[in-house]
Amino acid sequence: MDAIMQFDSSILLWIQDSLRTDFLSPIVKVITHLGDKGIFWIAVTLALLCFRKTRRLGVMCLVSMVIGLVVTNLVIKNWVARIRPYEVIPGLNCIVGLAKDYSFPSGHTTNSLACAWVLFRRAPKKWGVSALVLAILISLSRLYVGIHYPTDVIGGAVIGICSACLALWLAPKLEKKFPALERLY
Repeated sequence: MDAIMQFDSSILLWIQDSLRTDFLSPIVKVITHLGDKGIFWIAVTLALLCFRKTRRLGVMCLVSMVIGLVVTNLVIKNWVARIRPYEVIPGLNCIVGLAKDYSFPSGHTTNSLACAWVLFRRAPKKWGVSALVLAILISLSRLYVGIHYPTDVIGGAVIGICSACLALWLAPKLEKKFPALERLY
């Protein structure tokens, strides 16, 4: 077993053996399901898009999530084709529905951090910090439930934050190039 797989396996088994409890598991399942198909973050983005005052922020969230989706789900997952941890780590139990796609990187993490990082950087502090905390909880929940390796979550976090940074960088450039965009805000 290579060093990365040993690292990932030992953390997941430790989480399962040391942190999982009958009390905590239902709470973590709710948190992890907030990231399913990006629905929570899509709803936040749609809400931001509805109001002129927050529309620019909503556009940046949307762009960051689209970039993250393309990079994670259309390119890297299929290229790396990493098998889910519960399929290869003896004794690891997944406590949510089994996934049909590949493991690396974590799509929940990518999407959550893509949107949350934009909010953290551009929304009022209380909303940005709250979004970032929720994104981190969703990301860590993927380890607790046994559906992702730690390196999947790290990879998803890097892609999500980079997607957000790219969206934040692109927004003023596109607005300068296409002045009509500013009329949307």
